[in-house]
Amino acid sequence: MQVATPAQVRRDVTSFVCALVAVCAACSTSSPPDKAGITPTYDKSSGRLTELAYDSNHNGKVDTWTEMDGARPLRSRVDSNEDGLIDRWEFYDDRGKLTKVGFSRKNDGKADAWAFVGADGKPQRVEMSSTADEMKIDRWEHYETGVLTSAEEDTNHDGTPDKWESYEDGSLKSASFDENADGRPDRRLTYLDGALVSIETDRDAGGTFKTRVSVTPH
Repeated sequence: MQVATPAQVRRDVTSFVCALVAVCAACSTSSPPDKAGITPTYDKSSGRLTELAYDSNHNGKVDTWTEMDGARPLRSRVDSNEDGLIDRWEFYDDRGKLTKVGFSRKNDGKADAWAFVGADGKPQRVEMSSTADEMKIDRWEHYETGVLTSAEEDTNHDGTPDKWESYEDGSLKSASFDENADGRPDRRLTYLDGALVSIETDRDAGGTFKTRVSVTPH
């Protein structure tokens, strides 16, 4: 099962940031909370804002909860499909800037993928866990300006990557595999326009594949 595409990650991050800005602005003005779809919660002793509950699509059902420290967002929980299970988690730094977005690829209420956002607001890397354990990541994807460039994967879950992928313009360019668990690729597949064009094997100590078989795309 795959995580959201880079375009989906960028869209989710951008839309949520815009929504949060609108929520905070509405709470700081005289706009009625019911019309804005916002329900603020304040600390009874200090009067400080502690949470914003937000109905993002104005259908009468809250789908976003943001923990607040006054005007600064801390964490958010989002039920984007309104099935009663959280499917996205937002994390902010000390300045209230979005830094990480968690996703539930299985829509089971458990985060199993995390997108880390760069200074430009676009994802720089995505980490995935087949067991929904953030301490047991088994796939790492790397992005430049929001475009996937490379990835590593731990397919046998021994804690060490044994598959490496490279991308060009977001399309798979090559995939290399460690088949003898020595930490180095033993076989490499090369692709052109998404089609397999060659298979290389028999890698020597210097890293050169000595055997190459060309594949004619169908």
